[in-house]
Amino acid sequence: MDNDLFSRRRAERFAQLLDEANGGRRHHVRSRVDSQLAPLVAMGQRISADPPTVEVDPDFRTGLRAMLLASAEREGIGTTPATAEPAATTSRGSLLPAVTARRARARGAILVGIAAGAIAVSGISAASENAVPGDALYGMKRSTERAQLALASSDISRGQLFLDFARTRLGEAAELRGDRIGYSAVLDDMDADTRQGTRLLTAAAVQRAEPASLDAVNTFVASQRRAVSNLLDGAGRADRERTRRSLALLDSIRERSDAVRAAIACGLPAPTGSDTLGPTPGTCPGAR
Repeated sequence: MDNDLFSRRRAERFAQLLDEANGGRRHHVRSRVDSQLAPLVAMGQRISADPPTVEVDPDFRTGLRAMLLASAEREGIGTTPATAEPAATTSRGSLLPAVTARRARARGAILVGIAAGAIAVSGISAASENAVPGDALYGMKRSTERAQLALASSDISRGQLFLDFARTRLGEAAELRGDRIGYSAVLDDMDADTRQGTRLLTAAAVQRAEPASLDAVNTFVASQRRAVSNLLDGAGRADRERTRRSLALLDSIRERSDAVRAAIACGLPAPTGSDTLGPTPGTCPGAR
């Protein structure tokens, strides 16, 4: 028991040190295992800075995707159930429908548990990474993203994840050009992820009174704006209008990031107001 407890505390301390090394909140505590964990933290930073390239075997990806699609079709996952026929009357009255409903919920819970375990051990996320709205595996792709957010250890990590998801939504939008409804919906999701990530990162910059997290915002805006602009090529009128709204959002984010950076630089107090992009800073004295 003592060994299990020590291992758990050691793992928690390693997570804290790795989070601090990546710009997360400092915990202002020290542990006698810090020196032992330092080489592992350094290795984690190197892996984060230059992640190894892992290629999934194409045959494995194709076979796994086919198996999952067949399972989804067989189990009715992703389809709207048909209206059930009136329950048969039994000597137990209305007990039979209630039992049936409980069994259905239990079966659903089992399926969810199996899917969650499969994501962790069998590479399902690799099979669903190219899914777009409307595909049977798209829900699993989004569930994987929610799991990543739940495991993130700081607001900075969550903010960066949201910006990564916005990049993913952009790739999906490129696949849905010409589908006016689907294209607009995925850009709505992209903009929502963009706002969430920006709000978390600008708030972290204000809270810590340092602009480091704003660098991630500016880098994202620069690359994302170029890629979103490419969606205008050959687009119809409706798609072009919707795309320009996403471009306007990115311009607003860059202005907010610059304003927050300036406020930190001139020592303004933390702003009390906020909106969907995070804190709304005041203007530095003497600024034009």
